[in-house]
Amino acid sequence: MKKNIFNLERSQLKEIATSFLKKIEEGLSKQNSEIQCIPTYIEPKSSIDNGKALVLDLGGTNYRAAIVEFTDGYPSIRPQDGWKKKLDVMKEEDFTQEKLLNEQADLICEIDHTLKLPIGYCFSYPAESLLNGDARLIRWTKGIHIKEMIGQPIGKTLLDFLNKQGIAIFTSIKVINDTVASLFAGLAYKNYDAYIGLIVGTGTNMATFIPREHIPKLDKNYEGKGFAPVNLESGNFTPPYLTEVDAMVDELSDSKGRQLFEKAVSGLYLGEIFKAVFPDYNPMEEFNARDLNQMVNNPDLYRCEYVDVANWIFKRSAQLVASSLAGLILVIHKCNPAAQKIYLTAEGSVFWSKIENGKHYSRMVLEELHGLLEEFDLSHIKIDVEEKKNINLIGTAIAALS
Repeated sequence: MKKNIFNLERSQLKEIATSFLKKIEEGLSKQNSEIQCIPTYIEPKSSIDNGKALVLDLGGTNYRAAIVEFTDGYPSIRPQDGWKKKLDVMKEEDFTQEKLLNEQADLICEIDHTLKLPIGYCFSYPAESLLNGDARLIRWTKGIHIKEMIGQPIGKTLLDFLNKQGIAIFTSIKVINDTVASLFAGLAYKNYDAYIGLIVGTGTNMATFIPREHIPKLDKNYEGKGFAPVNLESGNFTPPYLTEVDAMVDELSDSKGRQLFEKAVSGLYLGEIFKAVFPDYNPMEEFNARDLNQMVNNPDLYRCEYVDVANWIFKRSAQLVASSLAGLILVIHKCNPAAQKIYLTAEGSVFWSKIENGKHYSRMVLEELHGLLEEFDLSHIKIDVEEKKNINLIGTAIAALS
């Protein structure tokens, strides 16, 4: 490929940001929109002084369990990064709800059986938040298809199963999306006007706090005050200027016509974009964003055209993320024109990936974002972001104890 078909000009990125803004506003008003804007009916405490919770984190490929304890406002995690388990088997066609519950319970057996604990469950798939803090699965993404769980409450099913096993006594459960968990974790940083949670890893998504009066579809029985956490489910956005290569990746996916932004941005699909450009390229194993990053960082080991295309794919991904952030900041600004300081809690292997002889992915995103904010006359808005460990666990513990 001699021509960079993935190149996006600043004017195109502005158009993508504006489209993203409009789709968010639509999602805040109507159900089942392209960007769903799902309210989370949990009002997080701005700080937790003391408390302890079991935290579960079910992501795209991994599952973790940990005890998170707050003492005088400071969280500690036991064990340090949680008990971990690979759950690639979730993608198998015959994988069932019963198998998933058993896999989860097996890891939880590591905890102290004498404890009585609330559970915070970080569930990284589209789910409708319920008024009692639980959530109902809308659909699976990331190659998973456990059909009997769709439309069912996620938390209560797991809570009842665990209590029947007699592992420990679990008093309650609250279910949040991983992006909302990141959003909640950002509350530890005070004196900001707004907060954004961002995931760019296996999948991609964003969340923020929106004033209640700007969410027409908010359940009238919700008793929260001020701002409501909103899980955008932004991976389902259809941005302008996708290419014929993106259409090929979508055609071969198991979710044709959906998650088009995610398919252009996230780690699960970046390798698929590369393989669509070079159909004769046959890696020995699954080829994903990590392998693409290896190619970018070791250009002498690969053909020049491979390295060029890998760089183009990474750069476009970063540009699209920057455009979506700009669109969300436009929404935040419309809701609160006085907002000038925003804390961005960013998670994900792609967002924090390193590029040895160029700009790291995160730097590409932030530089493009600052350029776009200047274009929208919002250069006075300051964005702070830094890499933190275990923010999903901490944010989910905040939900469990709120």
